[in-house]
Amino acid sequence: MSTIRTRAFAGAAAALSLSLVLSACGGGDDTDSGARTEGKVQLEFWSWTEGIQQQVAVWNKAHPETQVKFVNAAGDTVYQKLRAAVTSGNAPCLSKMDGMNLANFAADGLLTDITKVAAPYKSRYTTPAWNAVSPGGATYGIPTGSSPLFTAYRADLFEKYGVKAPTTWDDVIAAGKAVQKKDKDVKIFNMAGEDPSTLVDLSWQAGAAWYRITGDHWEIGFTSPEALEAGDIVQQLVDNGLASNASYADPGVFKTWDLGRTILMTTSTWQLPIYDTNFPRSKGKWQLADAPLFDPSQPRTSSNFDVTAVLKGCKYPDRAAEFAAWLSSSKESLTALTDPASKSGLFPAVKDVSPYVDKIIPTEMFNGKSDSARIITTAASRVGDQWQYGPDYAAMYSEMQKQWGKVMKKELTVKDMLTHLQQWVLDDLKDKGVKAVAAH
Repeated sequence: MSTIRTRAFAGAAAALSLSLVLSACGGGDDTDSGARTEGKVQLEFWSWTEGIQQQVAVWNKAHPETQVKFVNAAGDTVYQKLRAAVTSGNAPCLSKMDGMNLANFAADGLLTDITKVAAPYKSRYTTPAWNAVSPGGATYGIPTGSSPLFTAYRADLFEKYGVKAPTTWDDVIAAGKAVQKKDKDVKIFNMAGEDPSTLVDLSWQAGAAWYRITGDHWEIGFTSPEALEAGDIVQQLVDNGLASNASYADPGVFKTWDLGRTILMTTSTWQLPIYDTNFPRSKGKWQLADAPLFDPSQPRTSSNFDVTAVLKGCKYPDRAAEFAAWLSSSKESLTALTDPASKSGLFPAVKDVSPYVDKIIPTEMFNGKSDSARIITTAASRVGDQWQYGPDYAAMYSEMQKQWGKVMKKELTVKDMLTHLQQWVLDDLKDKGVKAVAAH
């Protein structure tokens, strides 16, 4: 087969699976009969989360009929290795992923549809978490952990500059301007030039849906009123010079907050122990608050999700789902993994997170004036359930990164970037044979 024909075949296969991701059957293996596997089986599981290997050992001891072989797959090329393993027929049955990559693996036909065997576990998890494993309606994995967003701010410096903890994003802008009048070198927020996640989070919080399944097609909404409202907040931060631009790739990034150069951040549970270690000068001067809102009558925040995906070729999807659900929802496993001593950084994606909140809060990091446990629990309950990852989300994100740097340098407006992404995604999905239209 020639190179040209090989590429053409691969493109056709990708287009087919991208189209199938709209249906309940999805791309990848259609082996989801719901039947129970009999006898002893072994599942291979790739992960790079600390503490997981110990839980695999606990599972194996209690479940001799379903043994799990753990492989530490840490490394920057893990997703490329997974793709190669599926192509060669040597893929593990299970692997850790994030929601974005699960959507792309599903679109490329690299996962197994486990909709039927996963159904008994669905009620354990929040709707946004289940959305993360069910792009297009079919289910390809089990949620593992969430990262609901809330706010951390320097209470001492907010008091010094006479501003209050913001409740809305308009409040953030107003506070930033007030602080600038008193000290032009202090910023209210940080937006790294290489990381457009701020816009993702704000769009999610505003109620935008960049990708949405409607009937037999995707609706693309980068220029919806909600998306533009989120973009306007980013634009105000840029235009008014209210945000620092410390790179998250810089080991010294923590100094911008520890030294009081930037006095507010949106953050999540897995980051709290990191601050406890890396904020030596400001320890005890921070407080937590609810994430800023766009509409107080519809309070929303955003979250990333870790998932355990079932790869194409898995012979025992029912056992795979059973193990993945135990790992991420059983009291035994979650009690261990949410313990800071495990170093997993995992925060549950289950509906009731209250048993796991208190121990993840570094007591010396915050000054005790805010109800940190309530704030974290509230954030977990407020994650917007309208957000979906589309079939080319990873490629879109790469394109957005290219534009984001220009926005930070004031070479491009956020609205222009969103308009560009809207057309880019529509064209990209059309090229892949996926039916998509602009959202109205």
